[in-house]
Amino acid sequence: MSGCTTPHQLASSHCSRPGIPVAEAQPTFAEAADTTDAVGGDTRLRRSITGPLLFLFVLGDVLGAGIYALMGVLSEEVGGALWLPLLLALVMALFTAGSYAELVTKYPRAGGSAVYAERAFKRPVVSFLVGFCMLSAGVVSAAGLALAFAGDYLGTFIDAPPIPAAIVFLALVAALNARGIRESMAGNVVMTVIELTGLLIVIVAGAVVLGSGNGEPARVLEFRDGVSPWGAVLGATIIAFYSFVGFETSANVAEELRTPRNYPRALFGALAVAGAVYVLVALASSITLSPSELGESSGPLLAVVSASGLGVPEWLFSAIALIAVANGALLTMIMASRMTYGMAEQGLLPRVFGRVLPKRRTPWVAILTTTLIAMGLTLLGDLSVLAETVVFLLLFVFASTNIAVLVLRRDEVDHPHFRAWTVLPILGIASCVLLLTQQSPQVWLFGAIVLVAGAAVFLIARRVSASRTAAKSGAIH
Repeated sequence: MSGCTTPHQLASSHCSRPGIPVAEAQPTFAEAADTTDAVGGDTRLRRSITGPLLFLFVLGDVLGAGIYALMGVLSEEVGGALWLPLLLALVMALFTAGSYAELVTKYPRAGGSAVYAERAFKRPVVSFLVGFCMLSAGVVSAAGLALAFAGDYLGTFIDAPPIPAAIVFLALVAALNARGIRESMAGNVVMTVIELTGLLIVIVAGAVVLGSGNGEPARVLEFRDGVSPWGAVLGATIIAFYSFVGFETSANVAEELRTPRNYPRALFGALAVAGAVYVLVALASSITLSPSELGESSGPLLAVVSASGLGVPEWLFSAIALIAVANGALLTMIMASRMTYGMAEQGLLPRVFGRVLPKRRTPWVAILTTTLIAMGLTLLGDLSVLAETVVFLLLFVFASTNIAVLVLRRDEVDHPHFRAWTVLPILGIASCVLLLTQQSPQVWLFGAIVLVAGAAVFLIARRVSASRTAAKSGAIH
């Protein structure tokens, strides 16, 4: 048995263990990833995602829309040392990313974390709750992004009621999602380039301020008054960690990857680029404006660009922010629909959610259902507490995935796959526990409500399935 023991091996997508074939005629949910699909064989979804497209998928989802408002919140928590919690959050994200890299290349099936939980723990209720947490987090995030899209940024161009505008926006996202994964990826490429351009403008603005001598570079080492540096950094890391979540959604398009073994390279590369951009944006923001100035602004990055004297029009930056929000919503809804499809394929949701369009080969019932739920959530109008609950739920998902990768080391497959250093998932578990301990009681309460609701849905679905099975058996006899 051979593993990856050097940095060069860890970076390779060919690290593997010798194994035995998995050849079940009708695989259960725990046996979802057969070796045929691992080498690009039978699947009802279209394998259209290349390595570069996957890199841009992860990069676009990680960059997302949060960074455009993140610096103000971070400055209130940590002071001028904005880069430090972002760097710490990147390291924590990389721990869990190692687990995803191993499991995606080992079991390249739609369903992501739910697939891994079922294989590892062999309890349908556990895998269902993991998948339900992902679905809940994704759909709520999409609803929040839709409301953000329909708010002040859209108001720069047109005067439209927020909730109807958010619903129309989600309908357009669903249409692009149903159009096809290739079309969705093409849209993501364009939007990722645009949102990355916006962040590069901020970095250039900071460089201009620094070069002109008008900035305050000493601020990048200053912490908020009245708290210990460690306490300030840890509190800010919880917020910064939210800016890196999104990479896990890529596991749900594993069945649409043309070459699954390229997944680790794309994943780690995208996280590294996002981390570097975040740190540079943080440095530019801190050098250009004081923590109080950043904290007072609802558009801190726009404030940085305006203060630099670059002369970038406000409407242009608002347009970039809208595109960033739209990209985040698209990628989130792709994840939610593929997660729903994968769970239906393995019997954890009604089979109807596994239906795909004949020509487009996209899971249309899953797309329609998740979109309608997100539209319903926009009616709440205020999703601030639910947004914090999203992070809470994802931490449980990440903890489950890190545990699963250790348990599944006993499960051997007959194709090459990435293998992470054992210490990485262990550190991933520890980081999840650390961040969970920092959540408020209110967020714990909302998270518990979601889990109870998920358990209820699971029990109802099982009871309905058992009743139908009994009815069919009675009809036969």
